[in-house]
Amino acid sequence: MPRDEVASTSQPAQAKSEEKDVPEEPEPPTLTDVEAEIPYTIFTIHEKRFMTFILTFASLFSPISSTIYYPALSPLAEELHVTDSAINVTITTFMIFQGLAPAFIGAFSDAEGRRPAYLICFIVYIAADVGLALQGDYAALLVLRCVQSSGSSGTVALANAVVADFAMSFERGKWMGWANAGGLLGPTIGPVIGGLLTQYLGWRSIFWFLAIFAFVYLIPIVLFFPESCRAVVGNGSRRPPSKWNQCLLDPIITKRIASNPSTLSPPIPPHRLRFPNPFKALLLIFSKDASLLLFSSAVMFAGFYAFMAIIPSQFESKYGFNSLHIGLCYLPSGVGGTMAALIGGRLMDVNFQRHARKQGLDASDTRRIRTLTTFPIEAARLEIAIPLIVLGSLAIVAFGWVMRYPTHLAGPLILLFVVGFCCTGAFTILMTLVVDIYPEKPATAVAASNMTRCWLGGGATAAVVPLVRRIGMGWAFTLCGGLWLALCPLLVLVVRWGPEFRREKARAREGGE
Repeated sequence: MPRDEVASTSQPAQAKSEEKDVPEEPEPPTLTDVEAEIPYTIFTIHEKRFMTFILTFASLFSPISSTIYYPALSPLAEELHVTDSAINVTITTFMIFQGLAPAFIGAFSDAEGRRPAYLICFIVYIAADVGLALQGDYAALLVLRCVQSSGSSGTVALANAVVADFAMSFERGKWMGWANAGGLLGPTIGPVIGGLLTQYLGWRSIFWFLAIFAFVYLIPIVLFFPESCRAVVGNGSRRPPSKWNQCLLDPIITKRIASNPSTLSPPIPPHRLRFPNPFKALLLIFSKDASLLLFSSAVMFAGFYAFMAIIPSQFESKYGFNSLHIGLCYLPSGVGGTMAALIGGRLMDVNFQRHARKQGLDASDTRRIRTLTTFPIEAARLEIAIPLIVLGSLAIVAFGWVMRYPTHLAGPLILLFVVGFCCTGAFTILMTLVVDIYPEKPATAVAASNMTRCWLGGGATAAVVPLVRRIGMGWAFTLCGGLWLALCPLLVLVVRWGPEFRREKARAREGGE
């Protein structure tokens, strides 16, 4: 059973014997005294920062691979002698595999480790990029874009899973903020880089750039990124016997553990290599405690994808911008999203600690870790997310009507920043909450979120242009803002019902043991 995350401190002045006489509501068994002395993780603050730096930029590859491609669509269609609609199919298939692949790699990493999952992702991704740079056929382009998506998209799920491996709930917000910052910056800088490369070096340079970038980035992962999966190394103290789970830092960590054996976690039982089961992610989509969260995050990002997809055509027709100018217009949204990930992470930690104090708990007491069964984690997270959703819905409605009538460029750019800040901030919080309620399989949980987000986002991207042509920018984004507002009552239900759903899951797990 996972030992996630809230340290219980009943009344600090009570003696231990008095604590045993206080009745508690049914919940999974608490830790033994010996287990309570074992730290949640043995990684130092510097190792955590290094790991977060690695995974932050690793999660950049999936979104940047998607958007860096946009400026090359017309040159590709011309060179391959296909229509614009046929080229757009490569975007749709990319998003389909962007949602599907993490279900495999997430389940694999939760069982076999983060390092081998990262290595597989990058090897597949680099091979696809080289193939894309060399190909000259539409069928090859279509297939290799699917392979490229499969290789890159797993890194997003892995980033959040690594954070769950070493960060407890009271501090998880700030680490999740940094982990998601790279992925949120990707959609912004992708079109700018793609526009520059396509204009001056041709469309093939895009894929050579991605291949070289990924190869260089793979080097520190191979050499220095330590295995963190709790199913493989526990709290980090059980260094893995398998070569592909090992790195150059392992001897240093082993020496540190040898000098302080009390930090050793229980032995990890050996198991054979298992084929990843993507249906675990599908089961999470329909689970009682996660379905509303996954649906809400999918609707948020579907609207955001539609919002981002309409920008090129609208800014070209309204302001006469070229591809490079349009790429630069994405910057306010990316800056807003990155700021939201970092600020929202801090706010999550502050609000978590506030709720811990209200419960009579010391959120930072890692010596007596207990499950979150009785802790209102849903309220601690969603009290930050719901105001962002409300503000974001108002901003996206305003954007639709500002673009409906001739206005100064400053208006849309400011609203781009606000929508990016609110939408990605809310999404980061929802993602963190999904990991909070599934700490034993975080990569699978994030894969389920990625699946719903990408598939619904792909549909929204395809539908937004016909919708705008039919009812206009103003009413199209009024509809989008209304859907976002409708999520707020659903999230209130999550706050109300979530603790009971977690208690039911804990009782079922306890009964099955």
